[in-house]
Amino acid sequence: MSDSSRSSLTPVEWAAIVAIVTVWGVNNAAAKVATQLLPPLFVAGARFALTLAVLAPFIRPPFPNPRALILIVLLLGPLHFGVLYTGFALAHDLSPLAVALQLWIPFTAAFGWLLLGERMSLPAAAGMAIAFMGVLWMTLGGGAARDLKAIGVGAVASAIWALGTVLVRKTSGIKPFKLQGLTALAAAPALLGASAVFEPHLGQRIAAAPPLAWAAVAFAGLASSVFATGLMFWLVQRREAGRVAGYFLLSPLVTCAIGALFLGDRLTVHVVVGGLSTMAGVALVALSERRGSARSAPATADVT
Repeated sequence: MSDSSRSSLTPVEWAAIVAIVTVWGVNNAAAKVATQLLPPLFVAGARFALTLAVLAPFIRPPFPNPRALILIVLLLGPLHFGVLYTGFALAHDLSPLAVALQLWIPFTAAFGWLLLGERMSLPAAAGMAIAFMGVLWMTLGGGAARDLKAIGVGAVASAIWALGTVLVRKTSGIKPFKLQGLTALAAAPALLGASAVFEPHLGQRIAAAPPLAWAAVAFAGLASSVFATGLMFWLVQRREAGRVAGYFLLSPLVTCAIGALFLGDRLTVHVVVGGLSTMAGVALVALSERRGSARSAPATADVT
């Protein structure tokens, strides 16, 4: 390990962490706004169309392990984001869904144990239990009962993302921006095509959408998928992924603040206690993973 990887973070690196956390936190709010003004599958497809326009130059041979790669891009692209944006469209309050989406971390640990034979430490298992109990308390306790369907859909999206993450760890030789570009290449036509087939009155809704809707789509496709993810790639190339990944768990706090201040979220005691319990469990899993073997999937950190 180089001395630079063990030294204190520089002001530029701290600025990058703050930018990533802020952009990802704001992006959840942007997704909620966009899916209230446009159909969710269309929003997801338009997001990836913008991402593809930027990352197309990175899509070039070789393509290692093509069968596994096809499954990965389907999981991380149209399947995950189709389900995810449906969850945003279903949600009344943003905060419970934003917290529930962090379940991808314990799901990843569980899939790593089941599919890759990775060791499941006692703290990681305890963290998983705490995280899932926190979500149950948040929803079944009455604080976010009306968002139970959205939270369930978000949990499914998190599980899909986690499965794709584990498969990426199993497949070496693919650079992050190439994977992002291939994911966009698969997701944009699939999601836009599904939108044209399954979302009624699409043309009218597109024509009636205000500039705010398109700004939210552009933010997701460019600020989140390209800018923040690019910063994250740069950061984990300079530092161990485990050294900085824990800070990214702060993004739901940004989302919850925006939801409470600007989107009318109701932060009841059940939501706050359940959300804090979930984040504590997720953090425990993340810290356990950091102490274990090195994680290898920086390209899959942008779950929204």
